[in-house]
Amino acid sequence: MKHDHTHAPEATAVHGFSPGFAALGLEARLLATLEALGYEEPTPIQREAIPPLLAGKDVLGQAATGTGKTAAFTLPLLQRIAHSPKTKPSAIILVPTRELAIQVGEAVGRYGKELRTSVLPLYGGQAIGPQMHALKRGVDVIVATPGRALDHIRRHTLKLEGVQIVVLDEADEMLDMGFAEDLDAILEHTPAAKQTALFSATMPPRIQSIAHRHLQQPVEITIAKEAVKAGSAPRVQQAAYIVTRPYRGATLARIIETAAPKSALVFCRTRVEVDEVTLMLSARGHRVEAIHGGLSQVQRDRVMQAFRTGQTELLVATDVAARGLDIPQVSHVINYDLPSSAEVYVHRIGRTGRAGREGTAITILDPREQRLLRSIEQHTKGKVVVTPVPSVADVVAKRLERTRGAVQEAIRAGDLDGFRGVVKAMAETTDLATIGAAAMKLLFRAEGGERPEQEIPALPMRQAEWHPSAQREGLHRDGASRNRHGRQAMPPAKNRTPRGREAGMTRLYVGAGRDAGIRAGDLVGAIANEAHINSNLIGAIQIEERFSLVDVPESLAKGIVEVLGRSRIKGRKVGVRVFRE
Repeated sequence: MKHDHTHAPEATAVHGFSPGFAALGLEARLLATLEALGYEEPTPIQREAIPPLLAGKDVLGQAATGTGKTAAFTLPLLQRIAHSPKTKPSAIILVPTRELAIQVGEAVGRYGKELRTSVLPLYGGQAIGPQMHALKRGVDVIVATPGRALDHIRRHTLKLEGVQIVVLDEADEMLDMGFAEDLDAILEHTPAAKQTALFSATMPPRIQSIAHRHLQQPVEITIAKEAVKAGSAPRVQQAAYIVTRPYRGATLARIIETAAPKSALVFCRTRVEVDEVTLMLSARGHRVEAIHGGLSQVQRDRVMQAFRTGQTELLVATDVAARGLDIPQVSHVINYDLPSSAEVYVHRIGRTGRAGREGTAITILDPREQRLLRSIEQHTKGKVVVTPVPSVADVVAKRLERTRGAVQEAIRAGDLDGFRGVVKAMAETTDLATIGAAAMKLLFRAEGGERPEQEIPALPMRQAEWHPSAQREGLHRDGASRNRHGRQAMPPAKNRTPRGREAGMTRLYVGAGRDAGIRAGDLVGAIANEAHINSNLIGAIQIEERFSLVDVPESLAKGIVEVLGRSRIKGRKVGVRVFRE
């Protein structure tokens, strides 16, 4: 059975929840969670995949990163195991990388909060001891990289006899990384009578082969690409900035400050994101308004009037809210979230570059989403230029340029006679260049030019790309190497020195060390999982007898200290503070 995506008609609202999600058969608790998270309507892959998955059918889905497929398999998985006999674990989701394991694990926890579903990410580079303890206590959903899952199976700490649902996410990437045998070995330990879902961005013969071996009469779903008429794609300059999720907000603020758009439309995926981004930009002095499905018609009219008349320079919106609105020509369209499909991307950026005017489309991408750039280029018939994030020096230079422009505008406007006497009097003791510089400094400061800015770390090449040569050398994307017995080993230690640290990093003191059994992996795991920080952002680690030191990005230090202060490391509470040398 094969489904191709077509736009479904709008359904009638059920119990006040989003009519789109309610029509898919999701229960009230999940609908309430989606409502609270600000999701307004399902993406194409969610519309097509959720109903058959809720019905217990196997699914073979072709969908790329950024299309909403995590929710497409997570929501029905949560609903089914909530109404099934309790087994621990009830479901296992296999993913290619540790970053994706963390991300999907967070999604399961977020969507399953009302259902009280427990979830455990398992990945290489994380201390295995705490994982073993958690597995022994029992957990509903496992999200794992293949290598670490197989390691636990061989240790008899992960038993899959009671698993009811298996999901293979980004299957083509797992095969590219050499996990084919691992996947077969893991699936051999699961019951024959189970539900299986496989999602892949591409469907080469080897994916079809694994689907044939492990899926039973699957519903096949392809999110069909809609043809874009010749010349319909807008003529705009397209740029992309690739940053890890913790730096998206700072990157957006920096892009807006350096680009200085006269009118910009910022797209977010959910209402909650719209509100967060609007608050952040407003706090930085921008004239910004939010528009999403939660606004009344009166509020929407007021927002749109302010934007059309230039009282507002930035409009932050969801796709649903922007649909059907008479939004005028804008100089910039900024995708804070990658849209659910290339077609939606084309529709978004069609708001700029109209009537022969120049327009700019900017997209902020997670490193995992880079593969979608090619699809976007094919649809828009244009090149997307991957651009470095503006540095702090770039921002300061732009602020100085604006200050100079303001002074030049004041000179052109004239009416300066009231100030000439003051300048002449000062010139008797101070040269004119110094007086001008002091005046520029005061104006620069008054306009927020000295506001401190966090450094956004350049993306390491190992995050930006995956080189096949690394696989030939025995390295795998879940951060572990494999020995000749197929067992995972800890990743090779980085060349770290306890003294001196990279620019933009702060050292944290953790009140536990070797005598408490603390290892580097415990600290990395605690920071990555509890503070939701990408493990690649963690710097040097020094473990002493009774304490440890960890380098983390300065901009994230305060949040990490607060979170770890409330958490447990190796089962115990420890003091965490910024280290003063």
